[in-house]
Amino acid sequence: MKNQSLLSWISRTLPIFILLTIQSQSHATTQTQPILDNPTLENFINRTLQLRRSTRHMLKSHGNMKLSTSSVVAGVLSFMASSISSAGGVGGGGLFIPILTIVGCLDLKTATSFSAFMVTGGSIANVMYNLIAKSAKFGGKTLIDYDIALLSEPCMLLGVSVGVVCNLVLPEWLITIMFAIFLVWSTSKTCSNGIEFWKLESDRHLGTRNGYGNLENGESGEAKSLEEPLVSMEGKESPRFPWKKLVVLIMFWFSFFIIYLLRGNRYGQGVISLKPCGIEYWALSLFQIPLAIAFTAWILRKQELIACQDPNKQGVKKLIFPLMALMAGGLGGLFGIGGGMLISPLLLQVGVAPEVTAATCSFMVFFSSTMSAFQYLLLGMDHISTALVFSVICFVASLLGLVVVQKAIKRFGRASLIVFSVGIVMALSAILMTSYGALDVWDDYSSGNYMGFKLPC
Repeated sequence: MKNQSLLSWISRTLPIFILLTIQSQSHATTQTQPILDNPTLENFINRTLQLRRSTRHMLKSHGNMKLSTSSVVAGVLSFMASSISSAGGVGGGGLFIPILTIVGCLDLKTATSFSAFMVTGGSIANVMYNLIAKSAKFGGKTLIDYDIALLSEPCMLLGVSVGVVCNLVLPEWLITIMFAIFLVWSTSKTCSNGIEFWKLESDRHLGTRNGYGNLENGESGEAKSLEEPLVSMEGKESPRFPWKKLVVLIMFWFSFFIIYLLRGNRYGQGVISLKPCGIEYWALSLFQIPLAIAFTAWILRKQELIACQDPNKQGVKKLIFPLMALMAGGLGGLFGIGGGMLISPLLLQVGVAPEVTAATCSFMVFFSSTMSAFQYLLLGMDHISTALVFSVICFVASLLGLVVVQKAIKRFGRASLIVFSVGIVMALSAILMTSYGALDVWDDYSSGNYMGFKLPC
């Protein structure tokens, strides 16, 4: 009863406290009626929207971004978000965009371009760390599974392009609902996988203490299966760095980059002069489909059968990886976030070890985020210096988060910490992005804006 009464008191007083804070920060308002006279949800939403509009108008009137309380708080929150996201190998765009828009009071276009640079900074730190670090649990190899990346990256980039077009066509309210449903499902799946990994680790530790097997010496069949690669190319894996696979990935990245460079955006902003959304524009856009299919088909021919790492599950068909990447990329482009947060729970679901999932996802996010960052640069984005500062902040935060989590895994033997970090990022993203989307939907509804389906051009 005490807990219920406490929660009831908090639920009644917290909105009033937030409204008082907003009232104290908004100096432009001329209302004389006290806020406490009408502490309703509609009043709270309208006050929040009014504060966001006034702050954005102030930023636009200055013409450039200056050091302010909102930017400092956004930088601190981004540091924390990046350190948490880095452990799971996800980009963190689902946290960066709400932080930059709600706390930093940036418009969505600027926040999205900033997020691309911030995700790039974090992914660079992840890739650098995972290229150097070796895992004794996996036979002294790096944790990045280049074969999964080869199978997934072409379809992921294709999915992002498809998702961006769907984002332009679908109404905001439908995107918000779909995003909330998918993230709730993904969060529950990720947390359930984390609990399963935690129980398995507890059983292993208990068995080791009781003398039922030495996992480190490979006496457990489950441990042996975890040390085997999930995907293997024809022939044996090269004992050194797989340069050929990396070259193939870079070739594919440049192929898509050239298409984006020539095509530009739907407003005709590109390297060559194209009619906005004309025949040439859509011809270059559609060329991504056969390109991704050709690369994926060529890579699939080089792959052997895939053995799942979970001994309780049957083998996984190799075609499932490009299909998962296509879905993750499409949803990422639709919702405006990176595909790493969406493909991570799918890889965990098919039996990829948490350490391999985190390292491989961060490696894949590196290619997609750098693609986005270069596009924003070529199309003349604003506030590049500030975006680079936020990128450096995320770089440092990601390194710190990786070091802390890896030390915790070595000390406690709990790789499930990675899964739980992904679950935390996804849960926070579901709350923040859904709330932000709901605010925009309410703003459109209140303003009488069109809320139906739209043409892509």
